[in-house]
Amino acid sequence: MPSITSARILILATHGYERSELRVPLDQLTAKGAKVSIASLEKAPIKSWDEDDWGDTVDVDLTLDAVKIDEFDAIVLPGGQINPDLLRKEQKAVALISAFVQSGKTVAAVCHAPWLLIEAGAVKGRKATSYASIKTDMINAGADWRDEAVVTDQGIITSRNPGDLDAFVEKIVEEIEEGRHQRRAA
Repeated sequence: MPSITSARILILATHGYERSELRVPLDQLTAKGAKVSIASLEKAPIKSWDEDDWGDTVDVDLTLDAVKIDEFDAIVLPGGQINPDLLRKEQKAVALISAFVQSGKTVAAVCHAPWLLIEAGAVKGRKATSYASIKTDMINAGADWRDEAVVTDQGIITSRNPGDLDAFVEKIVEEIEEGRHQRRAA
């Protein structure tokens, strides 16, 4: 079971990620000693969405092609409407998320990012939450949807919105430190 101080965490994002949903986990997990890397579709800075307009950018550490799942203990998927909508159309992104799910490693998605879990076939029969506007999508994909700040089912963490980020990060730490999870097929 890895300690958060030695954990390696991947954040998968592209343009239009909700600023706080990437920055808060990045900053808090790094402050706890984890090594956090950002992966995207190409190795160029990606631009955030910050409330009602474009925000700042964050540097990308590696492309999807360069990600080696064995080098990471967890994957974090920030939301926003744009980011997960773009990523769910990319087969390499969906395949990467599926590989994390199948590996038993911690998978964490906030806000609209559970759309990516739907595409990866990871919500059917699992307790989960999301931003309220995709509740029906989650239920139609087979999730046992809950209106709670953070919901965890066998190391798959979902959260509703930026107001829940502190609890989301705490749960990421807890699940990483528990180690790999035996998962039933979704």
